[in-house]
Amino acid sequence: MAAESSSHRSLFGEILDWMLAPLLVIWPISVALTWLVAQGIANKPYDRELGEMARTLGLQVATEPAPGDATARKGRSRYALAPEAAALLRADESDTVYYQVLGLRGELLSGDAQLPVPEAEPPIVPWEVNKRFDEINNEAVRVAYLWVVPEGQAGSDRMMLVQVAETLGKRSRLTNEIIKGVILPQFVILPLAVLLVWLALARGIAPLNDLQRRIRSRDSSDLSPIDEQRIPEEVAPLVRAINDLLERLDQSIRSQKHFLADAAHQLKTPLAGLRTQAELAQREIDEGRSSPAELRRSLKHIALSSQRAAHMVNQLLAMARAEDQEHAARRSEVNLAVLAIETVRDFVPRAMEKRLDLGYEGPEASQASLRISGHPLLIRELIRNLVDNALLYTPGGGTITVRVVEDPFGQVCVLQVEDSGPGIAESERDKVFQPFYRALGTNVDGSGLGLAIVREIVQQHEAEIAVDDTRPRRQAEAEGVGPGARFTVRFAAHPLPNAAH
Repeated sequence: MAAESSSHRSLFGEILDWMLAPLLVIWPISVALTWLVAQGIANKPYDRELGEMARTLGLQVATEPAPGDATARKGRSRYALAPEAAALLRADESDTVYYQVLGLRGELLSGDAQLPVPEAEPPIVPWEVNKRFDEINNEAVRVAYLWVVPEGQAGSDRMMLVQVAETLGKRSRLTNEIIKGVILPQFVILPLAVLLVWLALARGIAPLNDLQRRIRSRDSSDLSPIDEQRIPEEVAPLVRAINDLLERLDQSIRSQKHFLADAAHQLKTPLAGLRTQAELAQREIDEGRSSPAELRRSLKHIALSSQRAAHMVNQLLAMARAEDQEHAARRSEVNLAVLAIETVRDFVPRAMEKRLDLGYEGPEASQASLRISGHPLLIRELIRNLVDNALLYTPGGGTITVRVVEDPFGQVCVLQVEDSGPGIAESERDKVFQPFYRALGTNVDGSGLGLAIVREIVQQHEAEIAVDDTRPRRQAEAEGVGPGARFTVRFAAHPLPNAAH
């Protein structure tokens, strides 16, 4: 039982998985994208500030006084930063700032020698501030640099390089602050979202639990439809399908109850006859008034009643066999002509006893070129019941013909059983296939199950059955005979391989 229950999937759990799995996948992606965006946001203001510092230094380098002027005479070397500019660069307490000025020939004029020189990528645009990430003493830095054209060198392709670099401490801190501001609320929002999803699913699936309780609380005999007004729209098709099944099941149970009631009623008559004759014979023996003739008559009635009961039981078994879906599903290739010929031979003694002309028309068993797919025992039962019905209703001196007709196009194989009896009125041709139904005005001693069995077997084989008169009714009335009845069953067929036509 544990293994069986573990194999059942939970609809609630499956929906929850499909809703939460995307959240768990998207959340790490969101963290990575947030980190990238935060880096971009943190770099922008510091890059702008670094670029302005590089441009300011470049402007100072481009306008440095020539040797021999008053500033030079005061002892300050050319291209060295003014004290206030150097103080500005070194004012940052959290990061280290480097600068460098390279001359027209690449010589170091001022600043930090350890600052790497960028790879020149033509074309070089003067005064355009460029930025890159680099390293100084194994420490990552952000570098802003530009190529400067000094005064008096206009038109020359010789330029000076000015670089300003800064370590990444402030940028990293700002990036972390942004990430914390975005990610930390998610640690609260994500569990809250999971809780809300859980509550929403529990709320949404509650009608299903209510439907389950209503179905479980029903009595086993209650096959009434389930109320569709109190269920979600998505479950309505399932409930309609269940209601349709309940309706068909109710009809089937009613039919079975009706069938059992009719069968019990039909069996009551021969069994009551058996009991009456046995009691009568016993009374005669007890009173000493029994004679061999009277005992023989009682025994004859007992035998006849037992024969009727046995026939009824056999018909009930045949009906159950015809309704057995699994039994009927075991099909094979059937030669209809063989079964028809064998059935006719079995009924010849009974036909001779009633002075009836019973015959067969159609291809011989070895000459039949078409085969049908079916259950041989059920098809034999179908033919037997049609012939038995004809023997019951055809008066002495009449004729009964069993006919097999093969379609020349190889699509259909037709079985016909016709007689010269009283026929079946059009108004009763559908009713005669109902269990225990007998045509009005007939005193035939039968079970009333034969044609019901025929119809069930026909339906099991996806065949068609039709009833009509053997001869026109006006002609039959003029001749003083019955119009007869013809039962026609059409089976889908297929030709034999290499069959000769």
